[in-house]
Amino acid sequence: MRTADCLPVLLVDPKRRAVAAVHAGWRGALARIIEKTVGEMRRVFDSEPQSLLAVLGPSIRVCCYEVGQEVEEAFQGRFPHAEKFFRKRPEASASHPDRHSLSLLDMRPPGHNAVPKPSTHLDLVAVARDQLQAAGLVPRRVATVDFCTACRTDLFYSYRLEGSGVGRMIAVIGICPPKGC
Repeated sequence: MRTADCLPVLLVDPKRRAVAAVHAGWRGALARIIEKTVGEMRRVFDSEPQSLLAVLGPSIRVCCYEVGQEVEEAFQGRFPHAEKFFRKRPEASASHPDRHSLSLLDMRPPGHNAVPKPSTHLDLVAVARDQLQAAGLVPRRVATVDFCTACRTDLFYSYRLEGSGVGRMIAVIGICPPKGC
Protein backbone atom coordinates (compact mmCIF):
# COMPACT_ATOMS: atom_id res chain seq x y z
CA MET A 1 0.00 0.00 0.00
CA ARG A 2 1.18 3.56 -0.68
CA THR A 3 0.92 6.36 1.89
CA ALA A 4 2.18 9.90 2.38
CA ASP A 5 0.63 10.84 5.76
CA CYS A 6 -2.14 8.26 6.20
CA LEU A 7 -1.58 5.51 8.75
CA PRO A 8 -0.51 2.11 7.39
CA VAL A 9 -1.77 -0.72 9.60
CA LEU A 10 -0.28 -4.17 8.97
CA LEU A 11 -1.99 -7.21 10.48
CA VAL A 12 -0.78 -10.80 10.67
CA ASP A 13 -2.39 -13.98 11.93
CA PRO A 14 0.54 -16.32 12.55
CA LYS A 15 -1.77 -19.29 13.28
CA ARG A 16 -3.81 -19.04 10.07
CA ARG A 17 -0.95 -17.60 8.00
CA ALA A 18 -3.04 -14.63 6.91
CA VAL A 19 -2.11 -10.97 6.50
CA ALA A 20 -3.82 -7.67 5.78
CA ALA A 21 -2.70 -4.13 4.97
CA VAL A 22 -5.00 -1.25 5.90
CA HIS A 23 -4.73 2.33 4.62
CA ALA A 24 -6.23 4.50 7.37
CA GLY A 25 -6.54 8.21 6.80
CA TRP A 26 -9.17 10.15 8.71
CA ARG A 27 -11.95 9.05 6.36
CA GLY A 28 -11.02 5.37 6.61
CA ALA A 29 -10.60 5.63 10.37
CA LEU A 30 -13.99 7.33 10.60
CA ALA A 31 -15.51 4.46 8.58
CA ARG A 32 -13.89 1.99 11.04
CA ILE A 33 -11.81 0.39 8.28
CA ILE A 34 -9.43 -1.17 10.81
CA GLU A 35 -12.22 -2.88 12.77
CA LYS A 36 -13.84 -4.02 9.52
CA THR A 37 -10.56 -5.54 8.33
CA VAL A 38 -10.20 -7.56 11.53
CA GLY A 39 -13.80 -8.67 11.03
CA GLU A 40 -13.01 -9.78 7.48
CA MET A 41 -9.98 -11.73 8.72
CA ARG A 42 -12.30 -13.50 11.16
CA ARG A 43 -14.82 -14.24 8.43
CA VAL A 44 -12.46 -15.28 5.64
CA PHE A 45 -9.57 -16.91 7.53
CA ASP A 46 -11.28 -17.81 10.84
CA SER A 47 -8.71 -15.61 12.57
CA GLU A 48 -8.96 -15.10 16.31
CA PRO A 49 -8.41 -11.40 17.09
CA GLN A 50 -6.47 -12.14 20.28
CA SER A 51 -3.94 -14.08 18.13
CA LEU A 52 -3.37 -11.23 15.66
CA LEU A 53 -0.31 -9.00 15.63
CA ALA A 54 -0.49 -5.42 14.36
CA VAL A 55 2.03 -2.75 13.41
CA LEU A 56 1.09 0.92 13.04
CA GLY A 57 3.55 2.52 10.66
CA PRO A 58 4.82 6.07 10.20
CA SER A 59 2.10 8.65 9.55
CA ILE A 60 1.22 12.22 10.34
CA ARG A 61 0.90 12.36 14.11
CA VAL A 62 -1.17 14.42 16.50
CA CYS A 63 1.62 17.03 16.72
CA CYS A 64 1.06 18.04 13.09
CA TYR A 65 -2.37 16.72 12.02
CA GLU A 66 -4.61 19.76 12.25
CA VAL A 67 -8.20 19.09 11.18
CA GLY A 68 -11.33 21.16 10.87
CA GLN A 69 -14.36 21.20 13.12
CA GLU A 70 -16.28 19.05 10.63
CA VAL A 71 -13.82 16.18 11.14
CA GLU A 72 -14.07 16.45 14.92
CA GLU A 73 -17.87 16.52 14.74
CA ALA A 74 -17.94 13.51 12.42
CA PHE A 75 -15.89 11.46 14.90
CA GLN A 76 -18.03 12.64 17.82
CA GLY A 77 -21.08 11.36 15.96
CA ARG A 78 -19.60 7.86 15.48
CA PHE A 79 -17.38 7.17 18.49
CA PRO A 80 -18.63 7.31 22.09
CA HIS A 81 -15.24 8.49 23.42
CA ALA A 82 -14.11 10.59 20.44
CA GLU A 83 -12.67 13.29 22.70
CA LYS A 84 -9.64 11.06 23.37
CA PHE A 85 -8.75 11.23 19.65
CA PHE A 86 -8.30 15.02 19.60
CA ARG A 87 -5.92 17.56 21.14
CA LYS A 88 -6.68 21.27 21.29
CA ARG A 89 -3.68 23.45 20.53
CA PRO A 90 -3.36 27.21 20.78
CA GLU A 91 -2.34 29.04 17.64
CA ALA A 92 1.38 29.78 17.29
CA SER A 93 0.86 33.43 18.22
CA ALA A 94 -0.82 32.44 21.48
CA SER A 95 2.26 30.52 22.55
CA HIS A 96 4.38 33.64 21.99
CA PRO A 97 2.70 36.43 23.96
CA ASP A 98 5.65 38.74 23.31
CA ARG A 99 4.46 39.08 19.72
CA HIS A 100 1.49 41.09 21.00
CA SER A 101 3.55 43.28 23.31
CA LEU A 102 4.02 46.01 20.69
CA SER A 103 0.41 47.13 20.75
CA LEU A 104 1.28 50.41 18.98
CA LEU A 105 2.02 48.40 15.84
CA ASP A 106 -1.27 46.53 16.01
CA MET A 107 -3.77 47.72 13.38
CA ARG A 108 -6.84 46.80 15.46
CA PRO A 109 -8.57 49.50 17.53
CA PRO A 110 -7.51 49.64 21.20
CA GLY A 111 -9.16 46.94 23.30
CA HIS A 112 -9.92 44.78 20.25
CA ASN A 113 -7.06 42.30 20.38
CA ALA A 114 -8.09 39.08 18.74
CA VAL A 115 -8.13 36.00 20.91
CA PRO A 116 -6.24 33.28 19.04
CA LYS A 117 -8.47 30.47 17.83
CA PRO A 118 -7.37 27.06 19.08
CA SER A 119 -6.68 24.43 16.47
CA THR A 120 -7.77 20.82 16.70
CA HIS A 121 -5.36 17.97 16.04
CA LEU A 122 -6.39 14.37 15.29
CA ASP A 123 -4.48 11.42 16.76
CA LEU A 124 -4.80 8.67 14.13
CA VAL A 125 -2.73 6.28 16.26
CA ALA A 126 -5.21 6.63 19.13
CA VAL A 127 -8.09 5.95 16.72
CA ALA A 128 -6.30 2.86 15.34
CA ARG A 129 -5.48 1.49 18.79
CA ASP A 130 -9.08 2.03 19.88
CA GLN A 131 -10.41 0.17 16.85
CA LEU A 132 -7.94 -2.69 17.23
CA GLN A 133 -8.88 -3.10 20.87
CA ALA A 134 -12.61 -2.92 20.03
CA ALA A 135 -12.02 -5.66 17.44
CA GLY A 136 -10.46 -7.89 20.09
CA LEU A 137 -6.71 -7.43 19.68
CA VAL A 138 -4.58 -7.56 22.79
CA PRO A 139 -2.91 -4.13 23.30
CA ARG A 140 0.54 -5.64 23.94
CA ARG A 141 0.36 -7.26 20.47
CA VAL A 142 0.14 -3.87 18.75
CA ALA A 143 3.44 -2.17 17.89
CA THR A 144 3.83 1.43 16.77
CA VAL A 145 6.59 2.91 14.63
CA ASP A 146 6.84 6.31 16.30
CA PHE A 147 7.62 8.69 13.45
CA CYS A 148 5.61 11.66 12.25
CA THR A 149 5.80 12.00 8.47
CA ALA A 150 5.33 15.79 8.68
CA CYS A 151 8.06 16.22 11.32
CA ARG A 152 10.52 13.94 9.53
CA THR A 153 10.40 14.86 5.85
CA ASP A 154 14.08 13.91 5.77
CA LEU A 155 12.92 10.29 6.13
CA PHE A 156 9.32 10.24 4.87
CA TYR A 157 6.94 11.93 2.46
CA SER A 158 4.21 14.21 3.79
CA TYR A 159 1.30 15.11 1.53
CA ARG A 160 0.10 17.74 4.00
CA LEU A 161 3.44 19.45 4.32
CA GLU A 162 4.90 18.99 0.84
CA GLY A 163 1.83 18.95 -1.42
CA SER A 164 0.26 16.58 -3.92
CA GLY A 165 3.41 16.13 -6.03
CA VAL A 166 5.29 14.45 -3.19
CA GLY A 167 6.31 10.80 -3.39
CA ARG A 168 4.75 7.92 -1.50
CA MET A 169 6.04 5.36 0.98
CA ILE A 170 5.19 1.71 0.51
CA ALA A 171 4.10 -0.59 3.33
CA VAL A 172 4.32 -4.29 2.48
CA ILE A 173 3.37 -7.44 4.32
CA GLY A 174 3.49 -11.01 3.10
CA ILE A 175 3.88 -14.64 4.06
CA CYS A 176 6.58 -17.02 2.95
CA PRO A 177 5.44 -20.43 1.68
CA PRO A 178 5.39 -23.15 4.39
CA LYS A 179 8.77 -24.52 3.14
CA GLY A 180 10.46 -21.11 3.43
CA CYS A 181 11.21 -18.09 1.25
